[in-house]
Amino acid sequence: MKKYLFGLLAFALFITFLFPSCKNDELKPFSVAFYNVENLFDTIDNPNTRDNDHLPTSKIYWNTKRYERKLQNIAKVMSSINKPGFPTVFGLAEVENKQVVEDLIHTGKLKNAHYKILHKDSPDKRGIDVAMLYQPAIYTPIKTRFIRIRFPSEPDKPTRDILYSKGLVYGMDTIHIFVNHWVSRYGGQEKTDALRRFTGHMLRLMADSIFNVDPNANIIIMGDLNDNPTDKSLTEALGALEPKAPFAKKHLYNLASIPYHAGKGTLFYKGWNLFDQVIVSTAIVGGYNGIKTNMNKEEIFKKDWMLYHSRSEPAIPNRTSGKYYYGGYSDHLPVIVHMKVDMSGEIFSII
Repeated sequence: MKKYLFGLLAFALFITFLFPSCKNDELKPFSVAFYNVENLFDTIDNPNTRDNDHLPTSKIYWNTKRYERKLQNIAKVMSSINKPGFPTVFGLAEVENKQVVEDLIHTGKLKNAHYKILHKDSPDKRGIDVAMLYQPAIYTPIKTRFIRIRFPSEPDKPTRDILYSKGLVYGMDTIHIFVNHWVSRYGGQEKTDALRRFTGHMLRLMADSIFNVDPNANIIIMGDLNDNPTDKSLTEALGALEPKAPFAKKHLYNLASIPYHAGKGTLFYKGWNLFDQVIVSTAIVGGYNGIKTNMNKEEIFKKDWMLYHSRSEPAIPNRTSGKYYYGGYSDHLPVIVHMKVDMSGEIFSII
């Protein structure tokens, strides 16, 4: 019996030595958020894009007053999602150009975040792009690419680029971030499904190229994917799994799965859909490479003041405009994922 107890004690001491617990001062916060801001357009006509719905001469006219109100509304949401601070990295969809993003980060309390911008105009005919904001005191980009997607079945159909950023977190941990806005379901879900599946497949090839160099790579994929977590573009083409242990090496896990199965969503159309998703690699859900999620799920930021209430329908995101001008925020809700970064340097790779 004594030998048995001695063996257990020796094993416990060995495990404690091999996997030391982190002190609170060795863990630093790191968070990523994503928000489809619904047509953040300026009031200037761009002859190269289809921005005719967002001009002073439009049917639902778009003027400086309404543009400034839009900036104030979006800045209020983005400033409230991670109080008392701000998300370290913030992905955006449906921004017209870099100038509207510049205007946004200098609006209201958002200017206190001291964000820097990654953006490039894409070939999308509507003139909407993705962008990424980051706090340079925490995240340092070391490589940026804007990946063009060309569909073999529809070579003349332009879409948004995928923004790729490789950077350092707190100057230590390397992370790979992809910001997406996949082809919409306009024209029918089945008709457009192949385009989203192709995009998911291409994104998986990019992730695998990173895994081939580093099987324990920290990868974050975020965006408005215009599909739900259970659709084939996510489960088959991208191979994004539900975050359930044990976590296998070189896999991707969809942090939107848990809230989606709980009936939550970010966009209301014939019921709630969860198109806005954060997907991470094995290392992040397991904490094998310095960065780990607090909970293996994304949080949907949803406050009563962001919603439109009617007597016959559930409260839904209060959008800026549709058939009429509503003066709201966006037709999407933002999502956020909280993480911790281990500053101790004790990193353990999954075998």
